[in-house]
Amino acid sequence: QVQLVESGGGMVQTGGSLSLSCAASGTIVSILKMGWYRQTPGKQRELVGSINIRGSTNYADSVKGRFTLSRDNAKNIVSLQMDSLKPEDTAVYSCYAESVTYVSQYQYYTGDFWGQGTQVTVSS
Repeated sequence: QVQLVESGGGMVQTGGSLSLSCAASGTIVSILKMGWYRQTPGKQRELVGSINIRGSTNYADSVKGRFTLSRDNAKNIVSLQMDSLKPEDTAVYSCYAESVTYVSQYQYYTGDFWGQGTQVTVSS
């Protein structure tokens, strides 16, 4: 119903910057919230940040002041600008969207959809 395609990521040195983007497509009626999670082996998945349809954001304490979310509602794209990266930011970053989707006449579905994930590696 909703496909999320991520781009960006890669490897950077400590203090560097990277940008991630995620484009949503499908039978979308409205995307209520978009954002990013990250996960490293052996650790619990962590919410990096989210942005709602009005543009209000929230961030994990660990990234506040360094990461910035932005959203293009017309194109269903969310971007994550990551600055002052640290080795502990190394993880697989996955995009998600809380979306209302069209199922059939008078039927809609609201749920969370996920991207495949993209690797971010910060070297010391």
